[in-house]
Amino acid sequence: MGVGSKVAVIGAGSVGATIAYALLMRKVASEILLVDIVPEIVHGQVLDLSDSAFLGSTVIRGASFEEAGQADVIVITAGAKQKPDEPRTELIARNYKILESVIGSMQPLNKDAILMVVANPVDILTCIAQKLSGLPRKQVFGSGTYLDSGRLRLTLSQILNVSELAIHAYVLGEHGDSQFIAWDSAHVGGKRLLDIPAIQKLDKDKIAKDVAGKAYEIINLKGATYFGIAACVSSLTECILLNQRHIRPLSVYNEKLGAVLSMPAVIGSKGIEEIFEIPLASEEQSKLESSAAALKEICAQYMQ
Repeated sequence: MGVGSKVAVIGAGSVGATIAYALLMRKVASEILLVDIVPEIVHGQVLDLSDSAFLGSTVIRGASFEEAGQADVIVITAGAKQKPDEPRTELIARNYKILESVIGSMQPLNKDAILMVVANPVDILTCIAQKLSGLPRKQVFGSGTYLDSGRLRLTLSQILNVSELAIHAYVLGEHGDSQFIAWDSAHVGGKRLLDIPAIQKLDKDKIAKDVAGKAYEIINLKGATYFGIAACVSSLTECILLNQRHIRPLSVYNEKLGAVLSMPAVIGSKGIEEIFEIPLASEEQSKLESSAAALKEICAQYMQ
């Protein structure tokens, strides 16, 4: 556990509360601050979550936005959900206002804080958060395609009958419609996945579609997704507080592409320590560049 460490979770809905629960179970931080504009929801969630706190020594409590701004790690889950048939531009505009209010209410931010954006569309909101927070870009990142990559590894582990941890494969680019699987650099036990007969026989387009569509399937069945992203956020928080320097596919600013999108990045106590540019097939590189161009164009509207 990071001794004396504080993690603030902004948004006490299903995603925020589940993240808080995952942090409690992982015993990552000394204190978890739960923040929301509706105090009754915070109070209810804290009462419920505190019943599980006996498994560790972590303290969970409601807090103000000002207190949250001084935390070591700040996780932003607050965001508007897309309405049926709502254009993406309108969703972004609504979420821009929410982010502006949330980050404005936390000022002045702890200059060493790490800000993690979980709300969607995560790449664009991360770009906006980098601007609004005033923090160095390396201290502001999004959950990106970390969960998508986990879904990919789970699928491949079932095909190969090996542990997910043995598989190194990434979903990259936008967390959304233009994301893609970096097959060319994927490997297991030092062997390229594309050299394995079982992988060669796969319908790779279907795998990509299934991975990208899993969230929609869950939403259609139960209304929302939150367990997977909570596991990802608790793992990333642990990486930060314990300076573990793991490599994860996260929404980060790529200077060469001029956009925020998911790339393999080293995550540690200072945030994004380094971005890895892994070998991509020419088709994959084109997809990455197209994804970056589209995201860059949208973000430019909010960078004035």
